[in-house]
Amino acid sequence: MTPAFVLTDLASELALFAAAGFLLFAIDDLVVDLIYFARRAWRALTVYRRYPRAFADSLPAPARPGRIAVFIPAWDESAVIADMLRATLRRWGNGDYRIFVGFYANDPLTETAIGQVADPRIEAVLVEDRGPTTKADCLNRLYDALLAAECRESWTAKAVVLHDAEDLVHPLEIRLFDVMTEKAALVQLPVIPLLDPDSRWISGHYCDEFAESHGKELVVREAVGASIPLAGVGCAIARNALARLAADNGGRPFAAQCMTEDYELGLRIGAFADKTMFVRIPAVAGSASVVSSRGHFPATLDAAVRQKARWIGGIALAGWERLGWRGGIGERWMRMRDRRGPLAALLLVAGYAAILLWLQLWIAARLGAPVVLAAAPVLVFLLKLNAVLLGWRILVRAGFVTATYGPGQGLLSIPRLLVGNFIAILAVKRAIGIHASGGPRRWEKTHHIFPAEEQA
Repeated sequence: MTPAFVLTDLASELALFAAAGFLLFAIDDLVVDLIYFARRAWRALTVYRRYPRAFADSLPAPARPGRIAVFIPAWDESAVIADMLRATLRRWGNGDYRIFVGFYANDPLTETAIGQVADPRIEAVLVEDRGPTTKADCLNRLYDALLAAECRESWTAKAVVLHDAEDLVHPLEIRLFDVMTEKAALVQLPVIPLLDPDSRWISGHYCDEFAESHGKELVVREAVGASIPLAGVGCAIARNALARLAADNGGRPFAAQCMTEDYELGLRIGAFADKTMFVRIPAVAGSASVVSSRGHFPATLDAAVRQKARWIGGIALAGWERLGWRGGIGERWMRMRDRRGPLAALLLVAGYAAILLWLQLWIAARLGAPVVLAAAPVLVFLLKLNAVLLGWRILVRAGFVTATYGPGQGLLSIPRLLVGNFIAILAVKRAIGIHASGGPRRWEKTHHIFPAEEQA
């Protein structure tokens, strides 16, 4: 058997494996697309003809207005936390809320930055353990601080809102949560990453992914009856639902050893048969802008890989072990989609390896080597079918990005698919290594920046 024949056979097998896997994933994605567009058409033809569209600034007042507690865990956030708090106070104004900010005893710079913002609605919460612990552990300390404040001052929070230290909140967010947590135990707003002109490719690929996932995926997830996972920011949990989680877990509502405590919390609340809701609502009439949480995402390859590894490890690997496959068909289907990241990375590696091998063989044939390039009919069929489905996938992705960021970013989203694939492969490799070593032992955060135009 000649080396050329071995390489041709290997390239064919890799291509067939990748093509078959990609076809299954493409069909899965196509079903999501069809549900989304069918739901959108149905609502346009029925619901919106009978009822006026809702806008956040004109929602009816909540039946039982209450105080909203806001949790902001902070480790090594001295560069952003003061600006974030000032911007939040400006944007939310005189609403009824209390902001709990967690900091560590061995992080004096963050403590000093928090202290620069003097406002009675901000409560700095000391985590006495040497930091960082895990983000979930910090959130649990903030929950303890909330319990103490409620007992000390004789009030009870209506809901708990989660944000990160670099988030740019929406002015109507608190009012919207006050209304919507009367309808659901958990409410998630869209997350819309801010464009970073200095990181058009790496930071930009987050814009593409969130434009589609928070423009379509979560809408379909709610439509099929699956729980809404939290994104960790721009989300609210009803106070009684959080208390129920705490009661089931020794007083700790957040899973302290989980890399994606926010994702897990959403599914755990859904498992109680409580309603979880994704709310994508225009802020005002005549505007396409929706009430959302915004912020900058990692701008470097290393930071993006570390963040994606945490997501993949917590959702696809640890989540499988911790949460299993409970729920109805819609819930199980969505959990399967959540956990396909490692397999998708394997298929990408196989596909790119097959392309490289075929390219080498083609070059060798052009140079006169005795190489016969021939693909099996089934492989040719799969490649043609996948090409059509890939074209549809690209069109859908570009459409959602265009709707959120404009046509320029919509076009850039096409080559950024390759960037996202490369980051995903590296992230899966890292996630498997962390999971094999026993899981995370500390909060592995990325460097944060706050929008310059919002700094005080």
